[in-house]
Amino acid sequence: MVKVERSFPAPKSLAEEAEKATGKYDKQDVIEQLKRDFHNKCYICEMKELQDPNVEHLLPHKNGRYPERKFDWENLFWSCGHCNGIKNNNKYDEEIIDCCKQDPERYLHFHLIENTIVIDVSDKKDEIQNRTALLIMEVFSVKNTGMRTYTSDERLRLLQKEMNILYQQLKKLHNNPDSKVILRTICSLLRRESAFAAFKRCYVRKYADKYPQLQKYVCLD
Repeated sequence: MVKVERSFPAPKSLAEEAEKATGKYDKQDVIEQLKRDFHNKCYICEMKELQDPNVEHLLPHKNGRYPERKFDWENLFWSCGHCNGIKNNNKYDEEIIDCCKQDPERYLHFHLIENTIVIDVSDKKDEIQNRTALLIMEVFSVKNTGMRTYTSDERLRLLQKEMNILYQQLKKLHNNPDSKVILRTICSLLRRESAFAAFKRCYVRKYADKYPQLQKYVCLD
């Protein structure tokens, strides 16, 4: 999870649909603006080029019980079906980090340790940080159904693939520190728009002593 810049004004359809008894919060203008703002990347797992995108509510509207949430542009997020399905659990009904208003990288520390996702929090007493960390770890590891086992494993596989690309480029940079081509490639991998950016950026920050020239590309808001 990384910081996302939400664009304004809100899509026009939201105000129009909110006046209807059976209004829709996922009209075409909403879809297009969310997809663009979130770079077609799930805000929870950070997988890109989603084939099953969902318009997800940060705070659930509970089938219209909270209509003020249902059409609130700042409550709508771009997610994959896998993450939306896992977040649709009562334990996540309360607030998680709003990545459009806060920089999650300030509060969460993302680690891939062999085949395990570990998310550390800055403040262990902060319920929002803990809840957000738990959600992110769960979307990479939940295996309570056959399909969820597959989709969790697929996200872990893609994350490992992306991290291996970063490791290879960092090794190349170590061997050829003056290469502008390698540096441009790494900078692209570290952009917030890239897949699984939080994990890659956290890794580079963790080894700041080894990669001091890269720290300006992973600075926090």
